[in-house]
Amino acid sequence: MYFPSSPITIPSNLSRRAMLLAAAAGCALPASLLAQAAPSPNGPWPRASQVPGGVALLSLGPAAQRPLAFAGEVPLLVLGDAKEWTALVGIALSAAPGEASITVQAADGSRRDIAYTIAPKRYSEQHLKVEPRTVDLSPEDLARYERERAHQDVVMATFSEPWPQGPLRMRVPVPGRRSSSFGLRRVFNGQPRNPHSGMDIAAATGTPVVAPLPARVIDTGDYFFNGNTVWLDHGGGLLCMMCHLSAIDVKPGDALKTGERLGAVGATGRVTGPHLHWGVMLNRTMVDPALFLPA
Repeated sequence: MYFPSSPITIPSNLSRRAMLLAAAAGCALPASLLAQAAPSPNGPWPRASQVPGGVALLSLGPAAQRPLAFAGEVPLLVLGDAKEWTALVGIALSAAPGEASITVQAADGSRRDIAYTIAPKRYSEQHLKVEPRTVDLSPEDLARYERERAHQDVVMATFSEPWPQGPLRMRVPVPGRRSSSFGLRRVFNGQPRNPHSGMDIAAATGTPVVAPLPARVIDTGDYFFNGNTVWLDHGGGLLCMMCHLSAIDVKPGDALKTGERLGAVGATGRVTGPHLHWGVMLNRTMVDPALFLPA
């Protein structure tokens, strides 16, 4: 699944868009879902990996109130307590190795920058054969793609209230073999495309797909590249997308517990066979889902 060119349809009703904008304004996950958070034997947060496609865990120090942190203008997930706050920063696959920084705003409005270093990482390359219409788009398909791409910005901008506390170690959403890894450089019908922005898990059509963490469903639909897709909001700009489903069993606004079914594996959209494409987004940046799994 090729996320950088993979779209999301514009909803046909206003309620879905209103729900998305409300989530972006700061709607919290239900307390019943937050209560599921329990100590994790592998630590509470994703593994740090300061490379393109990775996650940086940056200490913000102590503060009586949760500080705000930003990568450019994009808000970051900040977790911890008065003793120490930590910013979780998703690093784009396109990020150049070298120095980077975030901006931290204290409760009194003062600002400071925190620098960190992005190390280089080389990903593998894969050549795939797919239907020509999914590579060289017809005018009709291109128009559909453009409509869907516009809605994508609304979905990715969702930023609800961060969880008060709790681990971010995720459950694998479906059992199966990892058929394609995050960051893989893909060539479709001889044409290079952007790197693979998620984890592909091969499984039979109809295999249940479950929520990897407590979540609220923020978008569903049948999209040109992604096929049947469900977007989940885990709070604080941490989102998941589940693509190529054969069935969708949830609707926007539904609250899910960890392990609760949301759909089933399929082969919809641009695929070469049945599998789940699982994407994890942090501060509007697709990052490696493997970093959120127990070691």
